[in-house]
Amino acid sequence: MNLAKYKSTPFMTYFFIGLSAIIFVMMTIAGGSQDTNVLIEFGAKYNPLIINGEWWRLFNPIFLHIGFEHIVLNMFTLYFIGIQIETIFGHWRFTGIYLLAGIAGNIASFTFSPDTISAGASGAIFGLFGAFLMLGDNFRESAYFRQMSQQFLLFIMLNLVFGFMSSSTDNAAHIGGILSGFLIATTVGAPNLAQISRVKQVAAFIIFIVINLVLIRIGVSNSI
Repeated sequence: MNLAKYKSTPFMTYFFIGLSAIIFVMMTIAGGSQDTNVLIEFGAKYNPLIINGEWWRLFNPIFLHIGFEHIVLNMFTLYFIGIQIETIFGHWRFTGIYLLAGIAGNIASFTFSPDTISAGASGAIFGLFGAFLMLGDNFRESAYFRQMSQQFLLFIMLNLVFGFMSSSTDNAAHIGGILSGFLIATTVGAPNLAQISRVKQVAAFIIFIVINLVLIRIGVSNSI
């Protein structure tokens, strides 16, 4: 195997896009990705079932999408931001950031949007934006990271503003994803860049765990 090609090919980004597309086709065949019963059957975030023990519903929604426009927009965004983050952090760190931010986004949605059935990769994708904000914060001497993090910060702010104006947007998942992406990116670091202090890495991971455990506790209490 060509090691340089292995490192430079963002195959996990391609895998997540392909998996989401396959599941979207399956949902369409099953009755439509906007059908409530289909969404629940495929594992959308639905608080009553989560409370009853189906905690995997905090994971599955990362790969589910509601409507063609939803999946196209998310996968288009994932393609461009995913390639950059996977190249910078490496395949497995990227995977960890993406999945953990997605789960954390769903936990935030579970807590703050208890009455909605939700799905989508937005929390995970916003986690990648959070990872870029971490790079801009920790590697300020890099003009590239500083400029890109400023651009993504503006993009995030605009999305949150429009999200608060739309009842169909799950801003809780977006905010949870951003914060968790920042913390997980700090925890795992970027191997090709200067090292982040061990104290900061451990502190970021502890904060990530504590925040999400507290949110789960609050969400469970509110749903009982």
